[in-house]
Amino acid sequence: MSGQLHCAVVGAGIVGACCALELLAQGHRVTLLDPGAPGGEQAASFGNGAWISPASVVPMSMPGLWKKLPGYLLDREGPFTLRWDALPGLAPWLWRFLQAGATQHRVRVTARALSALLHDAPRRHLALAQALGQPELVRSQGLLYVYPDRSDFEAEALAWSLRRDNGVSWQELEEPALRRLAPPLGPGYRFGILVPAGAHCTDPGAYVAALVRQALAFGARLEALAVTGFDIESGRLRGVRTSGGPLACDRAVLAAGIGSGDLARAAGDRVPLCSERGYHVMIERPGFELVVPLMPSDGKMANTSLVSGLRLAGQVELARPGAAPDWGRAEILLRHARRIFPGLPLEAVASSRWMGHRPSTPDGLPVIGRARASADLVHAFGHGHVGLASAPATASLVADLLAGRTGTPDPWPYAATRFA
Repeated sequence: MSGQLHCAVVGAGIVGACCALELLAQGHRVTLLDPGAPGGEQAASFGNGAWISPASVVPMSMPGLWKKLPGYLLDREGPFTLRWDALPGLAPWLWRFLQAGATQHRVRVTARALSALLHDAPRRHLALAQALGQPELVRSQGLLYVYPDRSDFEAEALAWSLRRDNGVSWQELEEPALRRLAPPLGPGYRFGILVPAGAHCTDPGAYVAALVRQALAFGARLEALAVTGFDIESGRLRGVRTSGGPLACDRAVLAAGIGSGDLARAAGDRVPLCSERGYHVMIERPGFELVVPLMPSDGKMANTSLVSGLRLAGQVELARPGAAPDWGRAEILLRHARRIFPGLPLEAVASSRWMGHRPSTPDGLPVIGRARASADLVHAFGHGHVGLASAPATASLVADLLAGRTGTPDPWPYAATRFA
């Protein structure tokens, strides 16, 4: 990519914002296109668990999951649920999902590819927050995984093996040390694992909005337009089609989250993209602050103190596109919280609740790479549970691809052609 080119970035979530800043830093002109407000509630960036974790290398699909899946689906209080009326449409995605985690070899390959995007995520985000002049938006105080006892930790041996093999280090905490680090924790948890390198964001929505504001200050434009397609002639991108008419550009980045599937198809790539619907509830006045965010092994939910209160984020719900939220999932998070933190005031209720769409591929890896129809268009979507953490590394790789450089990390594991 020689000289200044006009780059359209489709999507102003965390990935799109980071891509815009990276392209601006390389001297290019950027237009961000998104019908929603940056950092707004419509985006997955707004409602995540706020974790920036190098330990998030464990894919959702693991060996033996097919044996556990019926139990998960029958457990109304469990972290994974499927609306049965969605099964016919989701069956092809679910089959690929189970196959992706069928062997240890497959999940180890996936973990290595995730680690390449996540191993230095805290450092990258700390630098971004510092550059914003708002270092308080990212805190590096570690992340905590809590278990009823050591045997529950040992039952997750493969997951921790994947982390260890990818350079993640941790500290084992017996009950006294665990109590000192997380005083609000209930007596049902007596063993913990601290990942000191982990970090978290104190306000994900405000963080995304601040990144976009910085991009605008550096010369980017933001247009509240929906993108409907691309103009490609003989393999060269001429522009993007928007709800406000055509926009001429030299290069484009597709980072539209769950809305990326149809646009990728228009660019020649059929990607099996599914919404893993996630929920969160906020407790404005929980009566305590978690210095270190924590995740219990049974609830698999992120418990994170933000500037606006305690966020309880989790759940994976597979449902038909457009299905109404099941706010019972949010109530499950609240019930888990009362069990995890028995000192929560009786009057503590959800001050707000949220449902959003994690854009997820069956193998748990994002789609980052040149589009089949044109090398001038680069995909950057499908990050599932690691969108916040992996956004800066994704942006760096996207900029390399658009410049015709090989890229670091190696882009091959993320190419859309893996689904061909």
